[in-house]
Amino acid sequence: MCAEYAEYTTFGLAPAMRAGGVLTDGGYQVHRDFLDFIVDGRPLLFRLSDLDAVSPLASDVPPAIFTAQVRSLLLESPAPLPGDRYVVYGCPECEDLACGAVTAVIRPDGEDVIWRDFAWQTDEHADLERNGYHGIGPFRFRGGEYRAALTALLNGSAPDPRRRVLLIGARVAVLAKLAAALRTIGVGADIAHDADGVPADELRGYGAVVFGPGTAERERAAVRRAFERARVPVAHVDGLAPVVPLLVAQIEYALDRSPAGQRRLTALTADGAGADVEVTSTCRLSLTAYRIDRLSRTHTHDLFDGVLEPGRHRLALDPKALKGASYLVARTTGSVLATAVTHGAAH
Repeated sequence: MCAEYAEYTTFGLAPAMRAGGVLTDGGYQVHRDFLDFIVDGRPLLFRLSDLDAVSPLASDVPPAIFTAQVRSLLLESPAPLPGDRYVVYGCPECEDLACGAVTAVIRPDGEDVIWRDFAWQTDEHADLERNGYHGIGPFRFRGGEYRAALTALLNGSAPDPRRRVLLIGARVAVLAKLAAALRTIGVGADIAHDADGVPADELRGYGAVVFGPGTAERERAAVRRAFERARVPVAHVDGLAPVVPLLVAQIEYALDRSPAGQRRLTALTADGAGADVEVTSTCRLSLTAYRIDRLSRTHTHDLFDGVLEPGRHRLALDPKALKGASYLVARTTGSVLATAVTHGAAH
């Protein structure tokens, strides 16, 4: 279909996240908060296979760069690439075009705005024959709706990601390792025994409070009251076990500001024989088990790595990796969930 005759579709923006994490090979994946493009009610990123990328509207870039990106999408400045092409999604680690990016031609058509000719691009020129996304677009957006969504970001409407967490607990060694891991992936972390006497302005900087395993309920309640008195809504994370990658996964889920109906991974449960997962779009999913033995040693097992179609799936897993005190982390591009493995409830 020619762009001139493309049917109207809706345009919007919504918070999204590229979940950071501690990987089983010893590496790290950086946490990124950004705004995704919502086209016809669905994240545009989900239409691009299982792409690990973020939009140019990332919340951790300097304000001047963020504003420049918004004005660029408003077509108030020349296109950054030849042929009126704009970067729609880029590398989450470095944002270098050489790493690859999704680009599109963005042009006005009267009052409307057209996005078309999506392509994967690694240098200044796009090869639509070889690297074009032929099943995506063109999209025609009503100019008023399009400009209103983007202009709102220039008026201070960009969401505050609050990428900082407060760690509460008595096991200082575990919390110190957790804080170090969080800082490595780009999430700030502070350690405290309680929140008494902390000014409300400081509490407002936290997106989540993490209670380490073994934290007494009285201490948890006191921290909750401190945030309630300060009128600061904050996610509360009850640590499943003193395992840093597992706790990081729980925290990443708590920091996810994307609307629940627009997430890729929506459910995870596990028993001694397998896991039940639900995904909303075709994506690659990995499952990692963390088992704690009777000597309090942690054993890590990579159990599954494959592409799933939308829907609910039952995945059979190695029972030896799930025996005793064990926990499962499911990860897709941009989403992560963690759960304790239940026993005696096999399907």
